[in-house]
Amino acid sequence: MTRRRVAIALFSVILWCIETSFVPRMSANNPTSAPSEEFNRLVDDYFDAHFQFHPSEATAAGFHQYDTKLEDYSRVAREAESAKLRTLAARFEQINPAQLSGASAGDFAFLASTIQGHRLDIETLQMWRKDPNFYTSGVTESIFLIIKRNYATPEERLRSVIARERQIPEALMIGRRNLENPPRIYTEITLEQMPGVIAFFREDVSKAFPGVANAALQEEFQRSNAAVVSALEKYELFLRNDLLPRSQGDFRIGAENFRQKLLLKEMVDTPLDQLLKIGYADLRRNQERLQETAAAINPQASPRDVLAALEKDHPAPDKLLETFRGLLAGLRQFLEARKIITIPSRVFPILEETPPFMRATTTASMDTPGPYETQATEAMFNVTLPQPNWSPQHIEEWMQGFNRGTILSTAIHEAYPGHYTQFLWVNRLTSKVRKLLYCDTNAEGWAHYTEQMMLDEGFGDGDPKLRMGQLQDALLRDARFIVGIEMHTGNMSLDQGREFFVREGCQVPAVADLEAKRGTTDPTYLVYTLGKLQILKLREDYQKKLGARYTLQDFHDRFMEQGGVPLGIVRKALLGDDSSTL
Repeated sequence: MTRRRVAIALFSVILWCIETSFVPRMSANNPTSAPSEEFNRLVDDYFDAHFQFHPSEATAAGFHQYDTKLEDYSRVAREAESAKLRTLAARFEQINPAQLSGASAGDFAFLASTIQGHRLDIETLQMWRKDPNFYTSGVTESIFLIIKRNYATPEERLRSVIARERQIPEALMIGRRNLENPPRIYTEITLEQMPGVIAFFREDVSKAFPGVANAALQEEFQRSNAAVVSALEKYELFLRNDLLPRSQGDFRIGAENFRQKLLLKEMVDTPLDQLLKIGYADLRRNQERLQETAAAINPQASPRDVLAALEKDHPAPDKLLETFRGLLAGLRQFLEARKIITIPSRVFPILEETPPFMRATTTASMDTPGPYETQATEAMFNVTLPQPNWSPQHIEEWMQGFNRGTILSTAIHEAYPGHYTQFLWVNRLTSKVRKLLYCDTNAEGWAHYTEQMMLDEGFGDGDPKLRMGQLQDALLRDARFIVGIEMHTGNMSLDQGREFFVREGCQVPAVADLEAKRGTTDPTYLVYTLGKLQILKLREDYQKKLGARYTLQDFHDRFMEQGGVPLGIVRKALLGDDSSTL
């Protein structure tokens, strides 16, 4: 059977799963029937196998028995994982999804699709052969996960760091053997990031456990960490002197792989030409709204000049955390007063300065605990502040990225009612599948949707300056939508992608360069806009179905009850049909 026929057959099974089970409310898997019992065993077996191959993901989820293990990056391990996935997929064929009850049918469809998506990554897209950053980012994340949360004593976590660090030099050597003719842009991006990766281990990791008094353990740690730094420096030399000259591969994954990636990861089967029409239509709508909003602020200035002026409206650096803190309280109060969504917890995320070992790679982030974390259960909203050794010009440029509009959209997206709120709802779920898996059109689509929704519902009292910030972010996501498809189907070069972000996405050249390069390794970063549009369509259709009984809070709560499953499954649960999600 051809790969295309396999994908079509799989999607037919997925649609059948959705069609045969209307899920009015989230419920635990039904353990009483034989198909449900077999499916529950299959779920457990899948995650047991997955975490054996991906122990860092287990650490992130809260399963700390894996903390001393590092991913096996060898070809043998990739082949073993692929074989295991084929075995699991065959077991799915033995279960009749029509006999599953409640949310289990949706879980079945999502997990079946996820397994095939993993196979696509390993067997076809093969970033483990093409992307040098696959190894550096992987080993860095494996250590960062242990450092960032106090889920165990510092000494216990330090022992886990040492155990993983001892395996990193070999992992990087395996990477050198695995890499074959990567795209030049992949090697260049990795080289750009290498100084930051090396500095992370040399400066941040080495100072992460000052409270551990065990001198012998500290000495052992310094040795393991120094060995990692040395291995990374050798890897950098390998990239520059050996791999870069022979990096002549093509970053484009092609139309068929792009289509399959959307199908298997997001359960979206809309043809790419139709997706482009949808993306361009949303781009034009947002461009028109941006022009109208800019004219309302200053009819004599261009939208770009208006945006440049708005960037200067920011708090003083020492007031940044205070500004965010006050905004979070206001957002939650607005949500509750307007009955927009139920917030399952009265506990705010902890707003704090980004830890030192994260400052080189993030401006703001939401750090929530894994769904099975039992100790370090607090959520941290991290904001990177200007550093004392920065020049006044650097500080001002940094703070322009925290103008009023950006601060608001960041707080909405990351916290209320974005990622943090969705995390609170996930904690209430009983399905293991929905606690541990999510798709990006749901998670990032929801967070992006909320940026617009909050202003539409009246937050900010119609301030056009806030709307300008929201629209600029929307145009950035529209540009991602179009550039990702066009570059990876061969209709746009990397330089043309950069130009598109500037010309059509209303972004400055530095942002355009970063975004276009991101698109070479993250082809489906259309998920933000794609998910937002699916949610808007779902909300419209849900309102039509309920008529006078419709409320926005009911829609949002019902949406949250489904977890992070693909939006087609959410649509089936809320509407009882499998009509188009767009």
